[in-house]
Amino acid sequence: MRHLDFWYEFASTYSYLSVHRIEKLAQQAGVALRWRPFLLGPIFSAQGWLNSPFNIYPAKGRYMWRDLERTCAARGQPFTHPPGFPQNSLHAARLALAVPDARRPDFSRAVFAAQFGFGKVISDETLLAGILADLDLPADLLEQSRSDPIRALLREETETARKLGLFGAPSFVTQDGEIFWGDDRLEQALEWSGRA
Repeated sequence: MRHLDFWYEFASTYSYLSVHRIEKLAQQAGVALRWRPFLLGPIFSAQGWLNSPFNIYPAKGRYMWRDLERTCAARGQPFTHPPGFPQNSLHAARLALAVPDARRPDFSRAVFAAQFGFGKVISDETLLAGILADLDLPADLLEQSRSDPIRALLREETETARKLGLFGAPSFVTQDGEIFWGDDRLEQALEWSGRA
């Protein structure tokens, strides 16, 4: 079965759009997904950016928020402007890597919904613990997410993303190495991945 790597950053607004539709579309396309959280901060820093480009360029930021509002409304997806942007996604990304692969999609959707659907702060470990409990995931995953192996894994994943040439999220990387960037390229990425 063909597969697609879904690279996402928990602070990314457009990743929020993708997490709620990618599984259904991938299933329809006959493409297996690999959910790969990473951090954009180190990648931005390497380009000389100390903040999100949506903050560096205010007009771009205003457009992005309005675009997100329109798209969420059209899709029936809840949206609340979160406090602070971009949020610190380090703990959530580590925890996503600690969660078993099969449950990572559920966990990831819940974190994105908390932030962009309900305006919560995703660096709050109480919030993350509550998400684990709601999903019947072991509470000790929080402790595991602080372990050296998980810390190293997130660094490795972020470095892999950089080496692939990723510069934003969501990004979709096909089995043959094609990169598609942005929620609006999801269908194209799946079509490419589904080719024999």
